[in-house]
Amino acid sequence: MQQNNGLDKNQLLSFVLFTLILMGGMFYFQNKQAKEQQLKDAENKVQATQTAQSNPVKPAMVTNLNDSVKTTSIQQVELKNKELTLNISTLGGQISTVQLNEFKAYDKAADRNVKPLLLFDKNNSSYGFQFKDKTGKIFNTKDLVFSPTQNGNSVTMQANANGAIIQFIYTLLDKYTVDFNVKTQGLSQLVSDSKTDFVWDYNVRGVEKGRSQEQTHTEFNYAFNNYKSFDYDGRTTMEEPKETLNWLGVKQQFFSAVIEPQYGFKNSRGHQEMIEEGEFLKKFNFNGQIDLAGNELNQDFKWYFMPLDLKLLKSYEGKNFDELLPLGWSFIGTLNRWFFIPMYNLISSWGIAAGWVIFLMTIFVKIILSPVMFKQHKLSAMMRVIRPEIDEVNNKFKDADPMKKQQEVMAVYRKAGVNQMAGCLPGLIQIPIFYALFRFFPNMIDLRGKSFWFAKDLTAYDDVIKLPFHIPFLQDHLSIFAIACTVAILIYTMMTAGNIQQPTQPGMPNMKVLMYIFPITFLFFLNTSASGLSWYYFVSNAINVIIILVINYLILDEKKIHAQIQANKQKEPKPEGKFQKRMREMMEQAQEQQRLQQQQQQKKKK
Repeated sequence: MQQNNGLDKNQLLSFVLFTLILMGGMFYFQNKQAKEQQLKDAENKVQATQTAQSNPVKPAMVTNLNDSVKTTSIQQVELKNKELTLNISTLGGQISTVQLNEFKAYDKAADRNVKPLLLFDKNNSSYGFQFKDKTGKIFNTKDLVFSPTQNGNSVTMQANANGAIIQFIYTLLDKYTVDFNVKTQGLSQLVSDSKTDFVWDYNVRGVEKGRSQEQTHTEFNYAFNNYKSFDYDGRTTMEEPKETLNWLGVKQQFFSAVIEPQYGFKNSRGHQEMIEEGEFLKKFNFNGQIDLAGNELNQDFKWYFMPLDLKLLKSYEGKNFDELLPLGWSFIGTLNRWFFIPMYNLISSWGIAAGWVIFLMTIFVKIILSPVMFKQHKLSAMMRVIRPEIDEVNNKFKDADPMKKQQEVMAVYRKAGVNQMAGCLPGLIQIPIFYALFRFFPNMIDLRGKSFWFAKDLTAYDDVIKLPFHIPFLQDHLSIFAIACTVAILIYTMMTAGNIQQPTQPGMPNMKVLMYIFPITFLFFLNTSASGLSWYYFVSNAINVIIILVINYLILDEKKIHAQIQANKQKEPKPEGKFQKRMREMMEQAQEQQRLQQQQQQKKKK
């Protein structure tokens, strides 16, 4: 039996070599892990969440651009007034939470506005100033850790960037305004550029019931030309290389976040991207240049986190903030500002429910339009009376040239004293009213959250009838108000379709069929729109039906109308109006051209 007297030379050498390899490997991976941890800590600093609870304000460790993050936790400083609650984060020295205290956000589970209304929260907004140092490297203030000093509703955030001191001073003013003063010292020794970029990344959170409707109203808004001009952009990109923007806002359906630089943003560009589903509606990115004075940034900014209430927006004099409320351009916006909104405010001051306010608004509009509507229905009655004569002309000239037949028909109308174009006037008048109301109901913040019957919010659709499947455009519900409005339009169409003269030319579409298709397409439009709009149009068309019945059976007497038409025939025809004359001349010219073409074709055949 062989004894083991210990390790031989080969074993000892192998052990030493293995130990050295093991220690070297441990040292290598320890250094690698330390570097990875430093990198990870730096990334965590940039992407730190707001989950840390608010701690008493303590001096935070100041970080240097070339050092790793030395602070163990990110602090939040709270500023609060009646309207706003803000949290300022020491990471980036930026506003991390914005809550509008007097409003609530939509909760799908409760089907009501009961959640806290948060514009900024959970890192959905990140902003900072981007500089280029003398080595060509770019750094951003949102990557720095600031040290806070709070004094009431004001907090000073201070950071050190390679010897340069950067201060952000936030002061919560009255209502919805936050003063944001930026000061630097020693920055000129660090940077080589005479400008900085303000970079803002913002994922807009949905706070309303109707996602598609809120997405449509979520967009860039901005003022320029010394606050005199306004523009908006709901597309993919926004480019303003020549204008100086006085303020830049990201507007939602009823709320807006606006940043206003003291001397404006230059060479502004932005990007927005639709988010199909989930918590957020759209992803925004904005970059605007700020000029440095002596390579230092000393400028006052202001943040505004506002509900889109017209009276409030107008109270900021000279800012042009009232343009944030999309009431329509030109005459449409004027109609809303000076007619529908004052009418709504007046009636709602009587203390009645919002749905009945809309009901009374509809009646007042109908009373105003009643003279025009009476003329329209009287014209319809006159056209019914002379319909046999029109049919006789059509039969008599059915084989004749279409132009000739049309001239004979127009002659019958002219002798009877019937102006066909007068029937277009009510329709033309109601087009701007329709579009004004289309803008009014989804944007009237006083209607937000107001319920009426089965509609829990008159600025969103009612979805009492839920579908077990999804239909394009209709989505997964049926709106009762939209269905009721569609039925009312169909009844009105049935009562008026008999007055429409069908085209006799071959290949022309049947106008009656088109008129019946229109109400059905209207259902697809209204089903996802504001229920207040559907309620208004239901009442409006129900009143139209009643008006037709009253006019036809109680006011207009077709025997008297027939006698009047016969009397008109005995008189000298009224001089043609400019439009009628122009139409007749165009028809005669077309007829003459057709005759000449026929002559040329006959000559070619010979």
